Order: sequence, then structure tokens, then C-alpha cells
Amino acid sequence: MIKNEEFQDEIGDNHVSLSANNPIRKDAFDISDDDKIEKIKKDVENILLTLGMDLTDDSLKGTPNRVAKMFVKEIFGGLNPDRKPKASTFDNNYKYGEMLVEKNIIVYSTCEHHLLPIIGRAHVAYISNGTVIGLSKMNRIVEYYAKRPQVQERLTMQIVQELQIALGTEDVACVIDAKHLCVNSRGISDIESSTVTSEFGGKFKDNVTRREFLDYIKLETKF
Repeated sequence: MIKNEEFQDEIGDNHVSLSANNPIRKDAFDISDDDKIEKIKKDVENILLTLGMDLTDDSLKGTPNRVAKMFVKEIFGGLNPDRKPKASTFDNNYKYGEMLVEKNIIVYSTCEHHLLPIIGRAHVAYISNGTVIGLSKMNRIVEYYAKRPQVQERLTMQIVQELQIALGTEDVACVIDAKHLCVNSRGISDIESSTVTSEFGGKFKDNVTRREFLDYIKLETKF
């Protein structure tokens, strides 16, 4: 029988996604960001001390506070629902009925299994059924869901689901191609490999529409 610790290690190394929702506790926002920073600061300090680091050194003195602020305000800021972007939508008055693709959206996320970076690009598309969304809002939705401990499969699904709700249509798709530093810098240490995930809704499940979307992704953008 596999011990629980071994089982958890195996899940992490295989990047298993166990839920379409981030595992966030109900009391996650009972304390303020400032209180969280103070708590995390002490935890980071303890980790560094346990590793044998000298926190009286000028280079390390501010590290616990910097890391704590970074966790709460930056790389995990997408956990806070107050930071969720408003997905402003508009009537499609110019009757554009073809596919709209926003490609090469930069993704900076964090693997929830080892808390190491996930870095890549997201390509998002939708077909309007009467409503359109501001282009920058697509980037902000990607950023919001990326800024939390994540699994790439879940992130891909969340982006599509959020846009489906905002646009009132199932016709949304997303492809993410990203490098996981937990694979590239530890474990098997494969610096070349990347992970590709996709989620296709509505018309994008049709092979012809899906192929069109994937062909747009391949286009070289020139200025």
C-alpha cells in the first residue's frame, strides 16, 4: 500500500488536477491582507532560519517581508475575489460574426504542487452571439486566474468558463503552452519540454472551427 506522503508526492510529480475549482477554504478572507503578510513573513523567516541562513545579513534582512508581500499582493493576488476584473461587455453593433482571437497572452502562474513558476502563453478566442468584450479584459481574466497556486488544466478551463459567462455564449476556446519550472529545474530537469492544454466550447468543438482557431495561433505577428 502506498503511504499518504508517497501518494501526495506522486500527484505532484504527475501534475494531477483533482478539481476544476481552486481548493480555497471558506475562511480564506476572514483576515486582512496586512495580517496575512505578517503571518507569512514569520513563516518565511522560520524556513530560512531552518535552512541555516543568516538573516542578520544585509542581503537577507528584508527577504521574509518581501516574499510575504509578493505572495499576498502579487503572485497569489488572484485568490482574492475583490481583485477579479470586471468583464465589461458591449453590444456587437458592427455585427462582426467571425472568430476573434487574442493570442500570445503572457502567462505567469505558480504550480500548486511545488510553488515553482509556470511561464507561457495563452491563446483565447470566441465567436460573438451579440456581445463582445474589451480586448484588454481577456488579458486581465487570464492574469487573474493565473495569479494563484494553479494546475494548468484548471487554469485553461477557468479562463473559458469565465468568458462564457461574461459573453453569454458557449463558443469560447483557450490553448495554453507553458513551461513548468518544477519539471525544468527539478525532478527530471528537462529544460526543453513544455505543456499544452486546451479547452473548447460550443462551436469550437467542431473540427473545422477548431482548425481555424489553431491556424490563427500559428500566424506570425509582424509590425
